[in-house]
Amino acid sequence: SSHDVSVDGENVALTLKEFDLLRTLMENKGRVLTREQLLEQVWGVSFVGETRTVDMHVKTLRRKLAEAAPGSEEAVATVRGVGYRLKKSAS
Repeated sequence: SSHDVSVDGENVALTLKEFDLLRTLMENKGRVLTREQLLEQVWGVSFVGETRTVDMHVKTLRRKLAEAAPGSEEAVATVRGVGYRLKKSAS
């Protein structure tokens, strides 16, 4: 509820959409979510086709996590041809 994110004790400043994306991945830890599922759950948009919105937000989220704690960007895994998932070992 506080919308605070920290990695290894380091605060991470996220936009609302980055926070919502991370929260959605955390709520589905270990489960692969397609770009379409993420668009619907995070942006509230049903979209069929190609979009890079999710990809760009994941890229930015990974960069911000890495700035706070090097190596933490690997917590968000790309499942080629499917989507993204938060690794089960990520906390």
